[in-house]
Amino acid sequence: MSENRLREDLCFWAKSLFDRGLTGGASGNISVRTEDGGLLVTPTGVSMGRLDPARLSRFDAGGRLISGDPPTKEMPLHAAFYETRQSAGAVVHLHSTHSVALSILPDTDPDNAIPPLTAYAVMRVGKVALLPFYVPGDAAMAEAIRGLAGRRASVLLANHGPVVAAKDLEAAVFAMEELEETAKLALILRGTGARPLEAGQIAQVVRKFEVDWD
Repeated sequence: MSENRLREDLCFWAKSLFDRGLTGGASGNISVRTEDGGLLVTPTGVSMGRLDPARLSRFDAGGRLISGDPPTKEMPLHAAFYETRQSAGAVVHLHSTHSVALSILPDTDPDNAIPPLTAYAVMRVGKVALLPFYVPGDAAMAEAIRGLAGRRASVLLANHGPVVAAKDLEAAVFAMEELEETAKLALILRGTGARPLEAGQIAQVVRKFEVDWD
């Protein structure tokens, strides 16, 4: 895909997420791989609903900013995903309400923070690690991602928000949407005795769709 098309797609999906209330103000950030191995990244302090394709932060394959506005402060987080998941072509980080709420609750499972309530939660999101709280932009957050050694495509940052890596931008957006909807379901169903998928059912989905689930 051409770089111009990638720029347009990034801004389209960012505005779509913003317009649907999945991240507000100037929160959230997105990055996407370019054909030459570089990155296009949302700039710092800019609403995802008002991005300018020409002003996206552009990094070369060596990680140097070569054009555009200064990037999001969460660049170390994005870089850690690309380093540890070679299949990653895009990373999306939001402050979506239900995912943030789940990250704050004391009984959320740190190894499987988003319960496997539906087949699509397993297929598109996989297991989600809950990471501790870090100050936004803290390099320790990136080290926590590296500590997962590529085993998770999605994480919840405690008291902060979800991050998803996927093969391309559309897949990352779809996975993020599924994560947020599953978090919403989990909150709605708390205390009702609702049954998540059983181990055997999860295994069927994992085998059929080749999901990372360990």
